Amino acid sequence: MDIRTTAGARAVFATARVARLATVDADARPHLVPIVFALGTGAHGDTIYSAVDAKPKRTNALRRLANVRANPQVSLLADYYVDADWDALWWVRADGIGRVLEPGEDEARQAVQLLVNRYPQHRLQPPAGPVLAVDVHRWSGWSAEL
Repeated sequence: MDIRTTAGARAVFATARVARLATVDADARPHLVPIVFALGTGAHGDTIYSAVDAKPKRTNALRRLANVRANPQVSLLADYYVDADWDALWWVRADGIGRVLEPGEDEARQAVQLLVNRYPQHRLQPPAGPVLAVDVHRWSGWSAEL
């Protein structure tokens, strides 16, 4: 699979179990956090979803959500690194526009179902907080196998 193509980058990204979400606040200060995610397709094309879940947090008013409300331009990065085999290295970046969905919205409920289907931990306790939706407008990637 050619990771340099949109289809190849998307397919490889979908195999990752975790990604890093990069946002910036209203003063252009960067913020980077790891997230679990599900990839869906909808009215906006490819959309990556992540939800505020039950893991311990100081608050459900997460900085990443406030940042997206202030500046919706975001990037997500998934990668694979094995110290013993640099020929297997890859990364994929998804650039897009973020939206914050409230728990009662139809799209948020569909996103939570995608997350529940993907992660066994969410089956036990489905996310009940806001959902971050990122409508991807650009996929890019690199692989050592090119």
